Amino acid sequence: MRKVFRFLLTLAGFVMGMAIAFYIEQGLEHFNVILIPIYQDVILYTLFGIVFAFILFFISPSIIIHSHGFLKWVEGRFSEVPMGDILFGSFGLIIGLIIAFLISEPISQLRWPFVSVILRIFLYVLFGYLGINLATKRRDELSGLSIFRRLGKEKPVKEEPISIPKILDTSVIIDGRIFDICRTGFVEGPLVIASFVLEELRHIADSSDSLKRNRGRRGLDILNRIQKELDIEVKTYEGDINDAAEVDVKLLKLGLLLNGKVITNDYNLNKVAEFQGVPVLNINELANAVKPVVLPGEEMLVQVIKDGKETGQGVAYLDDGTMIVVDGGKKHVGETIDVLVTSVLQTAAGRMIFAKPKTADRVVS
Repeated sequence: MRKVFRFLLTLAGFVMGMAIAFYIEQGLEHFNVILIPIYQDVILYTLFGIVFAFILFFISPSIIIHSHGFLKWVEGRFSEVPMGDILFGSFGLIIGLIIAFLISEPISQLRWPFVSVILRIFLYVLFGYLGINLATKRRDELSGLSIFRRLGKEKPVKEEPISIPKILDTSVIIDGRIFDICRTGFVEGPLVIASFVLEELRHIADSSDSLKRNRGRRGLDILNRIQKELDIEVKTYEGDINDAAEVDVKLLKLGLLLNGKVITNDYNLNKVAEFQGVPVLNINELANAVKPVVLPGEEMLVQVIKDGKETGQGVAYLDDGTMIVVDGGKKHVGETIDVLVTSVLQTAAGRMIFAKPKTADRVVS
C-alpha cells in the first residue's frame, strides 16, 4: 500500500506541475513573452510535470507517515465521541455548508477573485463550525423530530471487564502450583513474565549447584507448559527497571507501572508489597484458605513424628503439610493418638495447629 500511495502522490505531483505550467503559459501569452521559440507550451508542461513529480516522489514517505499518524489521531478522537453526537454533528455540518453555499454564490461574482475566494472559504468554515456546534448542543430538541427519534436514543454501552495483569515472581514459577491454579480458571490473564525474571531463571538453571539447577529448569518447564497447555494469555515485558537492582524491587515497581498484581509465595516480598501499596496474590495464602477449617475443641487422630522445640512438645503433620504442635506429646513420639485442638494460628507463611492429648489417650498400633 505504501508503494501504491507513493505512485499516486508522484502522479499527483506530475498533474500539479502541469497545472502550474498551464497558468504560467497563460501568463506568458498574455504579456506576449516567448522564452522558447519552438514548442514552448509542450516543454513547460513536461518540465514542470517532471520536476513536481520528483518532488512529490521524494517527500511522499514523510507525507504518508504523517498522514497515517493524523488519521490514527482522528480515529482515536472520534472513538471517544458518542455515536449520537457524530450523527447530529454530521447533519449540522451538511446544513451549515448548504447555507454557506447559498450565501457565497453572490460573493463569487465580485470583481476581485482573490477576495472572493478568501470570503467564501471563511463562510464555509464559519457555517460548518456553527452547524456542528448547534446540532450537538441542541440534539435533545432535534431528537424530538420524527426523523431523529432513533438517532437520539443511544443504547447503553456494555462495559467489558478490565483484565488486570498478573506479574509472576521467580519463586512462584519455580514452585509450579501456579500452573494448576491457572488450569482451574481461578486466575485470569494476562500473565506477565518480566525479562529480568527470565534472566534470573536462566542464571539459576545454569548454576553449578545441582539443586539450584534443577529448580531453574523446573521453572522454565512450568513456563513452557503454561504457554502451550493452558488457554490463557501470556505476555513478556521486555523492558527493564533501571533504577532498581534487586528482582523483588523491580517486580514491585513493574506492578505499579502496569497497574497489575504480583503473584508470589515469598513472605517477605508480600510484606514489602503491602507497605508500598502493590496488590499481591500469595499462593501460600490461597493454599491456606482452601485447607479444611479446624476449630478449637475438635478431635483429631494424628501420628506424633518428632519432638517439638519446647519441653514436652511433640510434632505431627496433616496430609496437606499443616504442622500440629501437641503439648505433652513428646512421650507419644512414634504413636498415633487422639488429640484435642486447643488453638489455631493462621499467618501468611502458613497455618499451625496447637493440640493436646485427650484425657484418656487412645493409642493406635
